[in-house]
Amino acid sequence: MSELSLSGDATYSREAWEKSAAAVLRKSGRLKEDQPDAAVWDALATRTLDDIAVTPLGTPELVADVADPGLPGQAPYVRGAQARRTDGAWDVRVLHEDPDATKAAEAILTDLENGATSLWLRLGPEALDPAALATVLDRVFVDLAPVVIEGRADALGAADAFCRYLDERAVTPAPGTNLGLDPIGATLRGYGSGLHLETVVVEGARKAAGRGIAAFVVDATAAHDAGASDAQEIGYALAVGAAYLRILAGAGFSVDEALALVEFRFAATDEQFTTIAKLRAARRTWNRLTELSGAADVSRGQVQHAVTSRVMLSKYDPWVNMLRTTVAAFAAGVGGAASVTVLPFDAPLGLPDGFSRRIARNTSSLLIAESHVAAVTDPAGGAYAVERITDDLARAGWVELGRIEAVGGVRDAIEDGSLTARHAAVAREREAQIARRERPMTGLSEFPNLREVLPERTPYPEGAEPLQRWGAAFEALRDNPVATPVFLATMGPVSAHTARVTFIANLLAAGGIETVAAGATSSVDEVLAAYDGAPVVCLAGPDSAYAAWGADLVTALREAGAQWVILAGKPVDGLEVDGTAAMGVDALTFLHETRGRLGAGSVATAAAGENGADA
Repeated sequence: MSELSLSGDATYSREAWEKSAAAVLRKSGRLKEDQPDAAVWDALATRTLDDIAVTPLGTPELVADVADPGLPGQAPYVRGAQARRTDGAWDVRVLHEDPDATKAAEAILTDLENGATSLWLRLGPEALDPAALATVLDRVFVDLAPVVIEGRADALGAADAFCRYLDERAVTPAPGTNLGLDPIGATLRGYGSGLHLETVVVEGARKAAGRGIAAFVVDATAAHDAGASDAQEIGYALAVGAAYLRILAGAGFSVDEALALVEFRFAATDEQFTTIAKLRAARRTWNRLTELSGAADVSRGQVQHAVTSRVMLSKYDPWVNMLRTTVAAFAAGVGGAASVTVLPFDAPLGLPDGFSRRIARNTSSLLIAESHVAAVTDPAGGAYAVERITDDLARAGWVELGRIEAVGGVRDAIEDGSLTARHAAVAREREAQIARRERPMTGLSEFPNLREVLPERTPYPEGAEPLQRWGAAFEALRDNPVATPVFLATMGPVSAHTARVTFIANLLAAGGIETVAAGATSSVDEVLAAYDGAPVVCLAGPDSAYAAWGADLVTALREAGAQWVILAGKPVDGLEVDGTAAMGVDALTFLHETRGRLGAGSVATAAAGENGADA
């Protein structure tokens, strides 16, 4: 009999826990009476998009075959690239891309004076003009605050502009400064510089090495934004990093010299445990890859920059994005990222304003200074569930690297479509789960507010990268609200039908559909008295009412003009309706059908992607 130690000297048998958990699940209907108590493990476990099981309870058995994660600051660097963070904090990196150089300069100064410690500047025709760097950085001490450049369409041009700026000011840039070259990531995003990859990599490396700064950011968010799973993001990052190392080795750089030029960028989502594990697994796999490349131990610690996911954000009820990014930033910090960028909550709406930038940088400040999240290195280390997920993700990421290398490397995998095909397959599964509301998005697919007034923001410049967020299909429906409401034929007193009314009203609102309820009723006549002639009607009441007078009500409603009758709940024998809506329903299919019956038509998938785009 195995034991589970919960606190202090108290221990309970595994069987006792299973029995208690099974009793609760049987009451809720999630476990059948004839199923054994041990079935609770499968019933409570969740599976990631990499088909990795996340157990409901961590136990020592989970880590029986997990490799030793080592110590913080030591190979294999699972527990952190450094033994401890400087001053018990991570680098608070802020992104700026406003093409108005004067506004950008003021916003940058405000950020640096109020908690930000480094800058991430997006340069190019769709963002900051490289020629305006002197204005943008006029009052910035670049020898104290690291600056990371990003120029997707013309990476070398952006790097040249920044280097000229440094030369003109005759300043030695702060450690951590990076030219931000990532030509492979730019290719994956659809940008092309017109230069050979080798030319960009070698010239960029020489520019950076001569100034003692880094040259490359392996931006794995390019894969994440395209739909990649956590393991695919890790595998992609490894493949890109390996490609740059090979090119640099061919140009005469030693592996240790090359590694000093590279930083990695990963997406942090509100799925905190997988984000923590992803960062830990990425360090472990990079350590192994560079070990096989002959790198010295001290060179193998992966420098990580985590940025809160752009695609997890929602345009509607954007205030909820504050919660999403807080959880993501917490996970990034706990996972050991050296730098963390919290994107402003209004990023899906356009260029952020001063308030949203303040909230973004203060998120890190609160986590660091008040919650002391960075005071302990790898606080999740040793947790059975976290170590299990870390190991599973590391193995899955290594397998993904193998797939990429099997077709000749990451460039060939992009060119032949095999890489993007795998990302797209995961994206489709994620979209299906969101459509079924198995991955709920508060304020969008769950608990939407049809009468909300969105904050107004300056649109992103023309040419900014289009982006399809996870909730794009629901956003497209909300962008095109329906004028005609659905009539809720509520059956019985309010106490009897509230649960189903709440469920169906929220579901319909997620599709831009208003509802009008009959209120408390006790008969067919009372429902008909409140009926407003809407073409779509939904019955909402307890099962007892459905059985007693549901059929009569459906007949009467059809005679009164109802063209499409829906039932809130599972199908009921003897009750002939046109559709049903219960937990697990494909919400998008249901909403498109309902909108069509209301005369609103359907919103095409293409429109969903277009309306869900931002930079």
